[in-house]
Amino acid sequence: MKVLYAEDEMQLSVAVTEILKMEGFDVTPVYDGQQALDALDKDYFDAVILDIMMPKKSGIEVLEAMRGSGNHTNVLMLTAKATVDDRIAGLTTGADDYLAKPFAMKELVARVQSLIRRNSDYRHSVLHYANFELNSGTCELKTDKGSLRLNNAEAELLTFLVHNADKSFTARQINESVWNGKESPEKAELYIFYLKNKLRQIHADANIQIAGDTYTLCEEES
Repeated sequence: MKVLYAEDEMQLSVAVTEILKMEGFDVTPVYDGQQALDALDKDYFDAVILDIMMPKKSGIEVLEAMRGSGNHTNVLMLTAKATVDDRIAGLTTGADDYLAKPFAMKELVARVQSLIRRNSDYRHSVLHYANFELNSGTCELKTDKGSLRLNNAEAELLTFLVHNADKSFTARQINESVWNGKESPEKAELYIFYLKNKLRQIHADANIQIAGDTYTLCEEES
């Protein structure tokens, strides 16, 4: 399992690299955004860890370049502070997960393992609902009027909702069902609102209805 780790704090980079190697990962450490892009041009990785604040190019700029070039490798963003703006910037650009500094090494390892496992579990699965199609391998969501790419967490959430269409769930229930309680109800709510917006962007004949504290995927008349 090959992992690209972009982090400009040298001591942290050395520590994390050694831990990941001990867990069986083949790690390529780089120390600025441009080095990250150069490495991505030369090699394939199963997962990428990007610090947001880096010299030359930020983690967000690296991620934008990746997605713009069609590189859909799973990405974990590291944020110096757990602000909503940081989360939104990473997730809307196409990050698959985020982790705030300082973090526990065990949690970092678990999240990287989860990203790689998601990629394996969801590959080659195509779901249809209303007038949209979700390719879980590429995370492409499309109708005949448009298409876009979801991050992996959004794809997992939409997969769950499609399998449970017309059923109502709270954010806490969604967190437990989709991520085994490893995320948070607040994060589930964030993904729900992203999905509502993206379904609207591609003119899907479906919507996530909100009633009190529950959420329901249902078809709408075209």
